[in-house]
Amino acid sequence: MQIDSVRRRAVAAAVLGTLLATLSACGSSAPAPARGAHGAARTPTASSGSTRIPGVGDRLHRRIPADSRQVVAVYGEGHDSAASRVVLYTRQGTHWHPTGSWPAHNGRNGWTTHHHEGDARSPVGVFTLTDAGGVLADPGTRLPYDHDRGAYTPPAEWDEAHQHDFDYVIAIDYNRVKGTPPRDATRPWGTDKGGGIWLHLDHGSGTSACVSVSKRAMELLLRTLDPARHPVVVMGDRATLKA
Repeated sequence: MQIDSVRRRAVAAAVLGTLLATLSACGSSAPAPARGAHGAARTPTASSGSTRIPGVGDRLHRRIPADSRQVVAVYGEGHDSAASRVVLYTRQGTHWHPTGSWPAHNGRNGWTTHHHEGDARSPVGVFTLTDAGGVLADPGTRLPYDHDRGAYTPPAEWDEAHQHDFDYVIAIDYNRVKGTPPRDATRPWGTDKGGGIWLHLDHGSGTSACVSVSKRAMELLLRTLDPARHPVVVMGDRATLKA
């Protein structure tokens, strides 16, 4: 997610420049109204367990790694909506069980299968979750955690509503190098493909491409996700997820 005001700033040092580029990928200079309301559509779940992730069609289901035992499903309310719901599923034997569900926000313009820099849309797809970090200390995650207050504190000129966005972050492995801190701004597919797509704290409105949830939800995700269970995120608007 890209912030024009930050991107245009001239920075005096390369380190500061990298920091601002990374944070601008996930931030937003001002809150944007969400297009849609949480709970507008029922989130598919299976309390007794299912052999499939509910609401996910064959195309994306085939992309879930066979060894994955944890899936964070992001159900967008609509193609152009910023409202979504996050559901954490864990696999026990051959069945997936929902273990947490929270209201969330995605890109303020909705979703896309061709995400690029500045479109304010979240990328549809299945992506691994390998690295975390944030302003606050590690809450007890098994993921590699990069605790660096300076690296994740938003620029002072950002709106107050966004000052805690990156207290906790989990990198979504879209156009990034796995095994590096979320703040690593390396973009293997080039900068035009966007990058810096994270799970982070919600500020009450749409993002520039990330997925945002409450602090409580982030703490639970961080404490639950386990590299040994090969966690992934399956994300998109409901119609595209079902395709």
